[in-house]
Amino acid sequence: MSENKFDQPKKRMQDNFYLNSASEISRLVNQQKVSALEVTKYFLARAKELNKELQAFNFFTEELALEQAEKVDQAIQKEQKQFKLAGVPVGIKDNLCVKSVRATCSSRILENFISPYESTVTSRLWEAGAICLGKTNLDEFAMGSSTENSAFQKTKNPWDQSRVPGGSSGGSASAVAAKMVPIALGSDTGGSIRQPASFCGVIGMKPTYGTVSRFGLIAFASSLDQVGPLANSIEDLQLTLSVISGHDPKDSTSLPLKLNFYDKRFYSKERQNLRGLKLGIFSSLVREAEKNSPEIFACFQKSLEFLRSQGAELIELELKYSKEYALDVYYIIAPAEASSNLSRYDGIRYGVPRKEHSGENELLLDFYKKTRQEGFGKEVKRRIMIGTHVLSSGYYDAYYKKAQDFRQLIREEFKEAFDQVELILSPTSLLTAFQFGEREDPLSMYLCDLATIPANLAELPALSINSGFDSKNLPIGLQIISKKLQEYKILDFARFYEKSYLLAEQGVY
Repeated sequence: MSENKFDQPKKRMQDNFYLNSASEISRLVNQQKVSALEVTKYFLARAKELNKELQAFNFFTEELALEQAEKVDQAIQKEQKQFKLAGVPVGIKDNLCVKSVRATCSSRILENFISPYESTVTSRLWEAGAICLGKTNLDEFAMGSSTENSAFQKTKNPWDQSRVPGGSSGGSASAVAAKMVPIALGSDTGGSIRQPASFCGVIGMKPTYGTVSRFGLIAFASSLDQVGPLANSIEDLQLTLSVISGHDPKDSTSLPLKLNFYDKRFYSKERQNLRGLKLGIFSSLVREAEKNSPEIFACFQKSLEFLRSQGAELIELELKYSKEYALDVYYIIAPAEASSNLSRYDGIRYGVPRKEHSGENELLLDFYKKTRQEGFGKEVKRRIMIGTHVLSSGYYDAYYKKAQDFRQLIREEFKEAFDQVELILSPTSLLTAFQFGEREDPLSMYLCDLATIPANLAELPALSINSGFDSKNLPIGLQIISKKLQEYKILDFARFYEKSYLLAEQGVY
């Protein structure tokens, strides 16, 4: 059984209380066998100690956490209320707004910004009894695949501290992997939940675009961003999704529906096999893994052998537009939207103003330029420049409009693929966690998202679950994609995979 030194699943606070289950914490707190306050104090102490090494959290919200825990205990004891996430500590990616708490996006330009309002997803967590332990580190404005672009610190991977946790939700993934919190929230624009989940050996899901509110998420690329959970088990991930999903009138892109992740018509807790299930294999990505990542390819093939033995029918899919053009399309659309979204940070309306200025006669444009030069990091500036260029007069049709046309082709390609299969499988990433500074060339970093970007462009739900380890004991992720609004199929399959393959055969958890 593989393990990292921070992962101690049998370490207890008291009888029957285990670190690795949000569901178990909630059950025990609701039954008053342990108090939310006791749970919160325990996790605060553990997280603070581990954060000295891992730097997964930008800061802790201790006062808020203790206040929330006391309110949960009072509601259970005096009002006999029950909560889905009673007393469960949560890490919140630092691009989500929590009222009266800093929201920095790991950027100097928002270093001292305090949110005047609450995001919808965090509001739903607190209503369900969850506890805000703190805000987790990320690549600045979620632009990156390693969390090396944070303006504040470099989060470390619990499996090997010389290596990155992935990005941009690297702080959330590292915190969950090290059991600093049972669950955490991230955001996924091109793989920013799934890729760090793969690198850190946890489970991460990007839901269908529009099923989880983006209100209170500080935008990177509005047509691609989606909030989602990271957890150590499918049960905890499913529980969190059931809390944060659903229509929100504050978000104009929110779909007018509520997904029921516990509807027995949609999944079977006791699935015995996979007979009759048609699984698509993203063949071009698999060939890429075979060529460049033999251990990831071998791990993926081992999973396929198991799935075949359980009765699944495996069908190879080429998905040529997704393989050939998704990366190019993404790195036109995402920077273009970032350029527009980040134009508001000028040091006057938003953002930290420059410490020095040239006096009353300084031109306003010069003030903007110098503020943004000092406030934004190198990668954010690079993407703003790319986005501004592709949206500029004379280039809009040649780049942005053409990218949108190809995005539609990718959507249609997936739609045709799902006429043949129910789920599509691939490696989550074509590499395992790399060392700090190993991929300084921007293009080599962008290639990290090759397997995850297509689901964002097609607005599809996708999940990464650990499927094994390489020879360096680094986690390898399996990606599962379904049609829009069919998260239940992903969860049903992943639950079986977790129980019958990972736990029973591989012992990886």
